[in-house]
Order: sequence, then C-alpha cells, then structure tokens
Amino acid sequence: MLMILGISQQLEPELKDPVVRLIMKGYFDAASEAGTIVTGGQTIRNPWFLLGGVASSVSEVSEIIRPINSIPGDVLVLTKPLGTRVAVNAHVSLYDPVKSNKLLGILTEEQVVECYNSAINSMIKLNKCAAALMKKYNAHAATDVTGFGILGHANQLALNQLSKVKFKIHTLPVFQYSLEINKLFDYGLLEGTSAETSGGLLISMSRENATQYIKELYELDNLEAYIVGDVISHYESNDLDNNNLENNCAYLDKEFLTIQVPYFGN
Repeated sequence: MLMILGISQQLEPELKDPVVRLIMKGYFDAASEAGTIVTGGQTIRNPWFLLGGVASSVSEVSEIIRPINSIPGDVLVLTKPLGTRVAVNAHVSLYDPVKSNKLLGILTEEQVVECYNSAINSMIKLNKCAAALMKKYNAHAATDVTGFGILGHANQLALNQLSKVKFKIHTLPVFQYSLEINKLFDYGLLEGTSAETSGGLLISMSRENATQYIKELYELDNLEAYIVGDVISHYESNDLDNNNLENNCAYLDKEFLTIQVPYFGN
C-alpha cells in the first residue's frame, strides 16, 4: 500500500510535526487493521491537507466474486447507514453564521455533533468483515456505496448483470437527524444521490442467506446491516416509464421507507 500526504502550508510551525505524526500513525494503524502494510508513498506541500493512497493485491480467481450474477428473487443488503455527506457538511455549517442559524433552528448543536460523530464512526469502520462474509453466504454481486450515492452505484451494478433484472430500492437507512438536515439543505439523501464517503457494501444475495449474513455480521463486527431492496425480473416493475423497460437499472420504490439509525458507535 502506498500513501500520499499533502501537508498544509497554512499549518502553524509548532503544530506541524505533532499533527503530521498523528495523521501518519492513523494511516498506518488503518492499514494494519486491514491486514496490509504501507511500503512507500509521497509527501508534498499543499494549500490544504491531503491524505490518500492506493492498495494493490494478488488473489486467486476462485476468491473473486464477480459483480455480474444477481438473479430475480435476490435481495439487496446494505452494510452501513447513509448520510455521511449530510452529517459532515452540517458540522461544517456550525462554523458559518448564516447556515448555523438555520441549522440550530431545527436541531440542537448536540444533535448535529451526534450525527457527525455517527458518520465519523461509520467512515472509519472497515468493510473487511462484511466483504469476507460475502463468500460464505454466496453473494451474487456487490459494490461499495460512495460518490454516486446508493442509487447511482445500484444502477451501475444492475447494468453489469448478465440476467435481465432491475434493482428496486425500498428502504433507506440513514443516520439519526440527517433527514432534518437534508430537508434544510437538500443533499439528495431522499433521492438516493447523496455522495457517501467510506460507505458500506451493497450486496445481492438470496433472502435466506441475507438473513444469516446480517446476523453473523452483527455478531462478528457489531455492524447492523439492512435489507434495502429487491432484485426483480426485467418486466416485473410497474413503476418505470417505457424508456426504462428494456434496460437493467436501479430505482427507488415510490413508497420507499426511511429508517433513522440511532448513534452509530464502534
């Protein structure tokens, strides 16, 4: 694994060394938790902090779950709640007098911070265990949920399938208080388009296996996963216009549910 670190030029000299050491320690700790090591990288000066990296791996073909084998009758499992963008932007808004005034008109500062801390705890939670269990429970396809939101990534996954299927999303689990924030600033949370950072996995598997997968994931990793959708046959849906009938796609059920997930801790 390689690391890229951009050290902010605005950082006070007396803070530079201790802050950079802590950032690098966190990166190395996360790599260790994931079962890998950092072998090199690059450090640059930058107007703001940057931290990123790249990981590579070698695997037997038999260990790879190809994202193409979803079939009608499968369900869609999501392993983390949605709303990281909402929560992080709300926390930043506390430092903007205009946005803060609006935000604190509907929530307390403590509630905003709780939502933010839930998102932080979610983002630092690895998908390692969730991914490992996919093999045991015969997952047919999967993707992570990140920059394009759950609907964007579900749609891309649906397009990859060999079978003629559609992904019907019927439930959106979200961090508590994120709905109120989204209503104020509209980040696309209820449209399934809100970007996620370090989001969960979206997995297609049989309903029976999904139930056992969710149970074991909670037992091993203290991580609550949710059945959020159904895989249906190509022409089963009556919710789409004629332009979408011929193509695999994902869509939100017209009567989708939201689940507000209380404080997400580790």
